[in-house]
Order: sequence, then C-alpha cells, then structure tokens
Amino acid sequence: MDSRETKRTVPVPSVGADGEQPNSQICTTASISEAATENNPQDESMEDILRELQRTSDPAYLHTVSMNELYQNVYQSRPPIIDGLLYPGTYLFAGAPKVGKSFLMAQLAYHVSMGLPLWGYPVHKGTVLYLALEDDHRRLQGRLYRMFGMDGTNDLLFAIYAKQLGLGLEEQLKKFVRQHPDTKLIIIDTLQKVREVGGDKYSYANDYEVVGKLKRLADDCGICLLLVHHTRKQQADDKFDMISGTNGLLGAADGAFLLQKEKRTDGNAILDVAGRDQQDQRMYLTKDRERLVWELERLETEPWVEPPDPVLEAVAALVTADRPAWGGTATELAAALQTDMKPNALAMRLNVRAGRLAAEYHIRYENSRSHAGRSITLTLEPPQA
Repeated sequence: MDSRETKRTVPVPSVGADGEQPNSQICTTASISEAATENNPQDESMEDILRELQRTSDPAYLHTVSMNELYQNVYQSRPPIIDGLLYPGTYLFAGAPKVGKSFLMAQLAYHVSMGLPLWGYPVHKGTVLYLALEDDHRRLQGRLYRMFGMDGTNDLLFAIYAKQLGLGLEEQLKKFVRQHPDTKLIIIDTLQKVREVGGDKYSYANDYEVVGKLKRLADDCGICLLLVHHTRKQQADDKFDMISGTNGLLGAADGAFLLQKEKRTDGNAILDVAGRDQQDQRMYLTKDRERLVWELERLETEPWVEPPDPVLEAVAALVTADRPAWGGTATELAAALQTDMKPNALAMRLNVRAGRLAAEYHIRYENSRSHAGRSITLTLEPPQA
C-alpha cells in the first residue's frame, strides 16, 4: 500500500476499476508499523479499539459496510493494461487449436512490453512474462523474428517450463513479480499445462477453484493474468459457452476473449470480448500472412466513452502544472471550484470518482481525517507509462 494513503483510503481494489476485496499484500512489502498505523488511528481511543476487537473476535461476526460508508471511502483504482480492452485481473483467452492464439498472445505481450498502441488502443508499458509451455526456444525465436524483426526488448521474458498450481507455480509467479515490480501482464499458454492432477478436475467446483486461485494471485499482485485455453467443437447459442470445461472457468474469471474462424485456413477471424471492466466488443481481424500479426479490420460497435464530468473538469482547472497541489476542507474546495454542490455531496462524488480523476487527469485525490476534522488533498502526478 502506498504509504501516502490515509485512513479513509482503503487498499487497492482487486479487479480493474471497481474491485471489492482488499489487497492481501502477498506481493507487497508493507511494514507491520504501517499496518498498525492504519488499524489504530490516533483519533480512536483505546476503549474504542478494545470494543472493536471484542466485536470482531465473536465467532458469529459478519463484516458489513453500509452504502454511506462505501461513499465515504476512496477506492484507488488500478490503470488498465490496454485502455478499453485489458485490465488487471484474470482473463481466459480461448480458441480452437491452431486458430492463431499464440501469435495473438505474442502480439499482446510485445505491445505491452514496448508500450506500443494496439489497434488504436492506448497501451501502458510494463514487464511481461509469457509462459510458452507448448513451445521451445527455437520455435519462439523464429515466431518472434518473423513477427517483429530485430526490434527486441528485455521487458518481455519467456519460460517454457513452469510448475503446476498447488505445486509451486504460485510461488514462482509471486517471486517473478517481486523481482520485476513493474510487471503488468503474465500469459499462461496454456491453462491445461498448469492444472493440478486430480480425479475430479472437470467439475464446476474444480474449474472455479483453479481460476479462483489464479485470480487471487493476480489481484494480490495487481497484474493481469491471461490464461490461454481451448474451445470445444460443439456450437452454442452463447459463443462463450464453447469454452472447454464447465462454466466454473468463466464464472471465476474477470472476463474472456474468444478467437474464432469459419475455417482453419481462413486469414480472417472474429475476436469477441466480454468482461467486468469493459463493454462487450466484437472485432474483425485479418492476419498479415507475411508477418503473421493480427490487424484490426473493423469493430462491430464503437467503444462507449463516458461523458465528461464537469466536477472533474473543474478540479483539473484548479490543479495544474502551475499549481500542482491543493489542500483544504470540502467547504473550501466547493468555494474554490465555484460550485453550488454541498460540501458533503462534493466530497462523496470525488470519493466515487477518484479513480477516473487519476486515470484521465492524473490528479491524486485523498480525503483524510484528523483531530482538526476532514481535509482534502489534490496532487498532480505525472502520467504512468
């Protein structure tokens, strides 16, 4: 957790922009003293703390959060990996054998590691780990050279062997993220290669548990995990029902990509996208037969763009390069913005829109509490790569 975060700023959410579960800090190094400060703010008496400990130690205790408490908290969001397309979390990428999944995975990995836009979508640069578990180094070398030529990068790393889930894979991936803290994307090609061996491995419960374990890892580390998987031959009314296995796989994931061709020899394909943090999309792709990269021919529907928020625009006009920081009460902020909104309503709106304020305007918003009362801090920060 960022040491600058205040009591009213909760841990980073687990998924995309609106996660629910706090970061368990498996991949972070927050100190015990920081945790103690977070859990024991100065404005709470010892009696209040003891009373709270007694309440939460009750075996029948159920933690609840009211709607108003949700609005009073600031949930810092994580930026997308590819704007409008790929977010932190766990995604399935499914397609029939030999449909071109590994080429598209290499393309995604390369663009993220280089920070290059993909099909017009902005990409946020970061380290990428590609577990190419059905390849060897010779095949990888030839594929990458044909796709990207000599323009290589040290931020795209490959492994052709890895342990299985429950047998050391989680520890391997966590250590990689610790060693490469700017990791944004890990691709596992394929999911079947890392599944535990078990007699009940195709039940809904087991499928859900497999993806659930990987999702917890992705959420804890703040990365995107992309799991390459196969489709079944049978057609279905809902295309995503063609993903091999039970609905437990998709049920536990944050979203899915489905790559399909009418014929295996076709140079055209359809990519369907569905997820919690982005709108459903259908893309028509064409393969460059010389370089073997996928090009976007057209979108079935244009991505939805959220309309401008006048409050956020007013904040952006207040906090600029000439005045990169502002601090004060909600009442003072309402006056500075020259808005008719009541101070409490303004603070709640900014609490809810803090992620968008950071993503679109690069302004960090904090709403803290002290003995003197509540104060708001707005800080202009350089955009992330």
